[in-house]
Amino acid sequence: MINLNGTLIPASKAAISLNNRGLTYGDAVFETLRTHQGKILFWEDHYFRLMASMRIMRMEIPMNFTLEFIEDQVLKTLEANGLENSTARVKIFINRREGGLYNPDNMDIDYFIQVAQLHSSKFKLDQKPYVVDLYKDFFISKGLFSTLKTNNRAINVLGSVFAKENDFQNCLLLNTDKMVIEALNANVFIVQGNTIKTPPLDDGCIKGVMRKQIIDIIENDSEFELDESSISPFELQKADELFITNVIVGIQSVTQYRKKQFKNKVAQKYVEALNSKAELS
Repeated sequence: MINLNGTLIPASKAAISLNNRGLTYGDAVFETLRTHQGKILFWEDHYFRLMASMRIMRMEIPMNFTLEFIEDQVLKTLEANGLENSTARVKIFINRREGGLYNPDNMDIDYFIQVAQLHSSKFKLDQKPYVVDLYKDFFISKGLFSTLKTNNRAINVLGSVFAKENDFQNCLLLNTDKMVIEALNANVFIVQGNTIKTPPLDDGCIKGVMRKQIIDIIENDSEFELDESSISPFELQKADELFITNVIVGIQSVTQYRKKQFKNKVAQKYVEALNSKAELS
């Protein structure tokens, strides 16, 4: 079942207009959530990022679009799919209503919510080989717009094709200054000595909700110091550890970048801290 503007309909009957602005102009934002037994993990962080994205996109936010309202819509969709007592992936997609060309006729929005079951209730560190390389055909612009979760994801799509063609599990994206900013679907952290470094938002990386949780964990860990600053590709070769983060996987340890092999000691430690933070048992 799909939730379309508050109405639950079978997925097989869900359809959008050929004039949908998300389809024709990429005039849309989205949020991906992880839920566990009817609880949305880190929901306030997701909600406020979604509202900020809509404001920056100059969409009209409905008066009833409160934290409680959207949470209720998510929970109704989970229940309609029999996932209220499971772990699930949820996508909230919001587009400006059709009308106009580049210049929209109005700022009102439509939304839909879709869900899918996840089979692991806790975050777990995958121990399989995970090899990455740089994707250098196109670059991400620095600045506020690049931090948003819009559906303008052409670089991520092309990078994913490149990764598949070359048997990589993921690729790292560069900004226009040729600095590493993120993976195709995740934020990036490198460990060197007692410093853990992640790119600043000004460099153009996604303002990840999981990134925020990991930063909070690092700041409360006396063993390490957080450094939010630009990461050059050269620094990857010197790092002791490289891991990436998103709300579905949690933490994914990278095992290899070119000829460099990485440990996963810190990633393992932080997966346990993350489960505790999310109150997952």
